[in-house]
Amino acid sequence: MQELVNASKDTAVQIKTKKKAASKVKYQLEYIRKNYYLYLLIAPAVILTIIFKYIPMYGAIIAFKDFSTIKGILGSDWVGFDNFTKFLSSPNFADIFLNTLKLSFYGLILGFPVPIILALMINQLRRAGIKKNIQLVLYAPNFISVVVIVGMVFIFLSPTGPINQIVSFITGKPLMFMSNPDYFRSIYIISGIWQAAGWSSIIYVAALANVDPELHNAATIDGANILQRIIHIDLPTLKPLMAVTFILAAGGIMSIGFEKAYLMQTSMNLPSSEILPTYVYKVGLQAGDYAYSTAVGLFNSVINVILLVVVNKIVKKLNEGEGLY
Repeated sequence: MQELVNASKDTAVQIKTKKKAASKVKYQLEYIRKNYYLYLLIAPAVILTIIFKYIPMYGAIIAFKDFSTIKGILGSDWVGFDNFTKFLSSPNFADIFLNTLKLSFYGLILGFPVPIILALMINQLRRAGIKKNIQLVLYAPNFISVVVIVGMVFIFLSPTGPINQIVSFITGKPLMFMSNPDYFRSIYIISGIWQAAGWSSIIYVAALANVDPELHNAATIDGANILQRIIHIDLPTLKPLMAVTFILAAGGIMSIGFEKAYLMQTSMNLPSSEILPTYVYKVGLQAGDYAYSTAVGLFNSVINVILLVVVNKIVKKLNEGEGLY
């Protein structure tokens, strides 16, 4: 008798669960029907993401094959992790990997605070005309082509350029900036900060615009100076945004732009300028070893994902549970 009672209870629970699930599905379908225009609005972005981001992932399988253009992706012989082993055991693996890591890490550490500082400085300007002109000057470099930026770097740092004219006046001889590996990393990072810092500060300026002016007025009445107001009012406002942007930047620490590094390369600065993206281009498109270059690129992506997860966990612990996810 007790078994029949338990069975009826289980059946009632199952029926209740099914009704609840059906009701939830019905509610979701009704919500979609009423707000279909919202889904139509995001549909192009979703479709483009699937076409250009997810579908190409199928091609990553050639990293595990001895790819032949004649046999195709499915017809090529499976070699497992041979391409990865070949890259990890290559004599230039350490140099390329460390060059990529150093360039990204130094660029992140030195470049991350600059947009925040610029935003805090811009936020202190009270005259709208001056503020707009300064913002225009700071944002303009972002719209300059990478090719033009590199051309400007070569002109300014050439042996007869304006920088070397000053150096020659002081030391008596010019410095070979673009042919010396020791200068490549500094030139790359500084020019990158100059180009991107102003544009990257926009998001912080927008966040600071939402700060209640009454907080600053009250702090001023209490005797707080500018630095104290920035530390106790502005920075706490930017803290969640800083955490998210830092996690995203750290997650892409191995994803350096290929164009600028490749354009700045010379035969003399290769020990410092050869990084994973330029190496993939050379062994993949120039040498035609598509499977090997895909393995290198996939290795780079895996490192990025690992860094994203690790940095997110660290930031969540340091930021009272606030992270990217």
